[in-house]
Amino acid sequence: MSKRKFLPALNELIDRLSIYQLIEVFIPKHKEYYKKEISDILHDIDLIIQEDIEQGKGRISAKTIRAIIVISQINAHIWYNESKVRNGEKGGNLHLTHGLNGIRNVAGNIISECVGGRKDYKTDCLASEFKDWEISWDD
Repeated sequence: MSKRKFLPALNELIDRLSIYQLIEVFIPKHKEYYKKEISDILHDIDLIIQEDIEQGKGRISAKTIRAIIVISQINAHIWYNESKVRNGEKGGNLHLTHGLNGIRNVAGNIISECVGGRKDYKTDCLASEFKDWEISWDD
């Protein structure tokens, strides 16, 4: 467990883990491939957390855990929304997906704060018709 296999930051690995978990369930044809990818991501997350603990930087808090849950929920909704669009079903809205990506970025920044990682300042704001999706982050 001494070398990282992915170079992305913790927040990016958590986002990728959330997406791969969805793919593993919804595209079982390649389950073994995604099982390996998930294993590699978990490996790297463990390395980051261990390194942060050793350096006295481990600051995962309840807010960090909430950000992880938000990323997971947003990714699931984006998956369902984009599936509707691809299948030509009613109710799919790519404009909503773009707004939800902004929420994902904010949640990712919260995760980055816990380990002193890079932040993504490219956060789109939600259109007024999607204000119900805004997260009540307590600062």
